[in-house]
Amino acid sequence: MPAPAESLGKMMAEAPAALSAAMDQGGGDAVLQRHIAVRHALEVVLPADQIADAWKAVADTCAQLDCEVVSSSVRKALPDQPGGAELDMRVNPKDAPQLLGKLEAAGRVASHNTSSEDKTAQVVDVEAHIKNRTEFRDSLRALLVQAGASRKLSDVLEVQQALSQTQAELDSQATQLKLLMQQTTQQNVQVSFRPEVSLVQGRAANPIWSAVRGAGRVMSDSVAELITLLAILLPWFLVLLPVAWISRRLWVRRVRSRKPSAD
Repeated sequence: MPAPAESLGKMMAEAPAALSAAMDQGGGDAVLQRHIAVRHALEVVLPADQIADAWKAVADTCAQLDCEVVSSSVRKALPDQPGGAELDMRVNPKDAPQLLGKLEAAGRVASHNTSSEDKTAQVVDVEAHIKNRTEFRDSLRALLVQAGASRKLSDVLEVQQALSQTQAELDSQATQLKLLMQQTTQQNVQVSFRPEVSLVQGRAANPIWSAVRGAGRVMSDSVAELITLLAILLPWFLVLLPVAWISRRLWVRRVRSRKPSAD
């Protein structure tokens, strides 16, 4: 059974704090700040004709909060497949309850799965790398502007090349750190909107009705195979019929021509 909107929202808002507290238990004197990436996957079930409106309403609610729509898609219903919609969002934990409330109002939350990943080691590693390369870059810059130093042109070019490579590494690491901070300071919410499946007068669950439908399919397949067989044999029939008729005429004529000689 889906949980109430308040319970789901509270769980989303408190997820990072609960995980960090559990990981900090039993630690030493120094408390290391935890960076936890929390993801939510929800499935919302509602009537097929309301999916597009619900998808737009949730996206508009995200735009009004500290929330970002990463990707979205809507599929129209076709004869061979049902319609649906997806939303991938990043939301600040403090705004998660309001977003969950909108989802609860849009339809029935059939499933809600939560997962987390500790990215503390990655964040610490990237920050340490940025610190070391920043110090190295500053030393290269100081070396280039050092007064009274006489250097060869090749030495200057070598220092500039090292400085350019170090700056490129810093830019790459800064981008990686930004992505890690986005993943750990915001919660990822993936929502799938699915149409309701209604049973018309219970016939879908009735074994007799299922057998009747199965018999209809078998009959249709048999008729289709018969039509295919006739389509294959008809050209041969049109060719062999005249040949058989001529052969029979010749045989009858030959038999009649032999009767007087036999008497």
